[in-house]
Amino acid sequence: MMPINKILAQELAVHIKQINAAVTLLDDGSTVPFIARYRKEVTGGLDDTQLRLLEERLSYLRDLAARRTVILESIRSQDKLTCALELAINGAETKTLLEDLYLPFKPKRRTKAQIAREAGLEPLTHDILANRNISPEELAIKYVNTEKGVADVAAALEGARQIMMEELSENASLLADLREQVWQQGVMHAQVVKGKESEAAKFKDYFDFCGPLQKMPSHRILAMLRGHNEEFLTLNLQPAQDEKVGNELGVQKVARQLNIQDNFQPANIWLAETARLAWKSKLFNRVAVDLKNQLREAAETEAIKVFAYNLRDLLLAAPAGAKVTMGLDPGIRTGVKVAIVDKTGKVVAIDTIYPHQPRNDWNGSISKLAKLIAEYGVELVSIGNGTASRETDALVADVLKHHTELKFNKIVVSEAGASVYSASELASKEFPNLDVSIRGAISIARRLQDPLAELVKIDPKAIGVGQYQHDVNQTHLAKMLHNVVEDCVNKVGVDVNTASVSLLKQVSGLSASVSENIVAFRNEKGAFKNRSQLKKVPRLGDKAYEQAAGFLRIMNGDNPLDASVVHPEAYPVVEKIIKQTGKSIRDLIGHTAFLRGLDAANFTTQHFGVPTVADILQELEKPGRDPRPEFKSVEFKVGIEKISVLEVGMRLQGVVTNVANFGAFVDVGVHQDGLIHISQLADKFVKDPREIVKTGDVVTVTVTEVDVPRKRIALTMKS
Repeated sequence: MMPINKILAQELAVHIKQINAAVTLLDDGSTVPFIARYRKEVTGGLDDTQLRLLEERLSYLRDLAARRTVILESIRSQDKLTCALELAINGAETKTLLEDLYLPFKPKRRTKAQIAREAGLEPLTHDILANRNISPEELAIKYVNTEKGVADVAAALEGARQIMMEELSENASLLADLREQVWQQGVMHAQVVKGKESEAAKFKDYFDFCGPLQKMPSHRILAMLRGHNEEFLTLNLQPAQDEKVGNELGVQKVARQLNIQDNFQPANIWLAETARLAWKSKLFNRVAVDLKNQLREAAETEAIKVFAYNLRDLLLAAPAGAKVTMGLDPGIRTGVKVAIVDKTGKVVAIDTIYPHQPRNDWNGSISKLAKLIAEYGVELVSIGNGTASRETDALVADVLKHHTELKFNKIVVSEAGASVYSASELASKEFPNLDVSIRGAISIARRLQDPLAELVKIDPKAIGVGQYQHDVNQTHLAKMLHNVVEDCVNKVGVDVNTASVSLLKQVSGLSASVSENIVAFRNEKGAFKNRSQLKKVPRLGDKAYEQAAGFLRIMNGDNPLDASVVHPEAYPVVEKIIKQTGKSIRDLIGHTAFLRGLDAANFTTQHFGVPTVADILQELEKPGRDPRPEFKSVEFKVGIEKISVLEVGMRLQGVVTNVANFGAFVDVGVHQDGLIHISQLADKFVKDPREIVKTGDVVTVTVTEVDVPRKRIALTMKS
């Protein structure tokens, strides 16, 4: 059995020393962001993507090893562990193969085959296999025993057949061979349940659908499984496009396992029927279940990966920045909720206006908004994209039209998850005296200022950038999304003097309780002046400080380096640069030409090599730089507010809300996202939609099809 670390080294195509170092750091409690950023010398430069894969595979292989130990002990306790079997179990590289090998020894309920064994019929199976020229009926005569429940020859042969069929269904190599054959040739056939055609309209594409297993895209699998779970579709896995041919191929493989070559020998005729029955009643069912699970797991893995990509793009979307912002949560009868936050996100004003039905106070609403914008110096107006968003957008446009003295920009933003946050315990603690809908307006304003800081307060599953998210393994989904949030927060960094508990607890090494202590300490003692003060926070020990310090920023503090990603442990490197160059830290910061002329090798130390020094020199050019892109906003076309007014050929601007393997969804301002199929994303062949677009991108599209009853819009980005 190859050691786990050696397997990981082969899979990641890196040196075993790198794996050993990374595994040691992970086991010691270091996080992936910390290792990727601050332990490059130790791991040989493994990046966060490699480390996440390593972490995932390490967990899988350790689980596999633990299961292997349990299985070996179980078989050993039955006194059935042979050297060959132990070798096979130790060599099993997947959980599926491991469980296949364990099948014959797995404790199970009393089967027909077990009853036949207890009746002494197992030797009969050996006799039949060894004497092909003798009639099985003739061989079975001596096994008739009424006291053991074997009434006649037919009963003896039926018992022998049950034993053989069970052994065949538990043969690991045969199962693997059949599984591969059906995977290569099998198809999944979906059909609508009769009488449910109208109810199942959203699954219309699968009313009579047949597709090859190995080419089935993940979204199609999950759609069919959802239709099946909701009892609108029936799913039938066939061994081949031609079911009869597929069954014949399966029976032939089983027959070869029984070494049936001459079907004219009496025993072989009987064995051929045994092979047919074993395939029909046991083997195909087992293989079909395994492959359905394999399809589902692969589809779930892909769906979770797509969700993670979209979430990462959304969290790392361009922030509008520290500007006074008005958030508008559109509503019709209940009114439009208004919240104004200052540059730091602090709420300074709240209100409600009623421009829409039934009050229709359009002019009064314009007047009130204009007054608030002028009074608080609003620079941005953030409008939620829910019900009445286009009407509210038109209202704000009228404010600009009638009050030309006001200088502000209006932007429609996704309000996905805002209602979830508004009703959450976190929002109740943050704004105990405010109405739920007002909290939503605050969230809409803040997510424009800094999407990352606001969206971390919301369960990622409520943000709305995943497909079939409720159909996938929730544990795996939660873990993947947690990793994405953690990576994004640490990539950007956190201002320790303004960050919420929700943001702080995503920082490497910080727990929820320690994050709460940081905020409490800050509220009691005032803003942090330097990173060293963090050590005084209750329960923030040396390990947590090591993991977190480099990702926590202190703006305008005692030491300019505290606003950078340079870790306090590496400050001596900067001191060495200062000493050798004769320049002060303030002279070095931002002096790009000078810094790029320095050789990192001249400033290495016993603990910090060229990779770390090079990172430090780059960081000194622009300390604390934000890795997120420049902010851009979309301008929806005036008058295009409902799907019913869309026409084929219209050119519209929109924002990408979701990217799937089959294309991208775009909000064009009609309360229903349109789809750009992967084939319509560019004039060239596109293998992965993420090569062309990502969530949050502003794009120009052309309408190619509108299906109002099914609420479907087809778009293209082709020239």
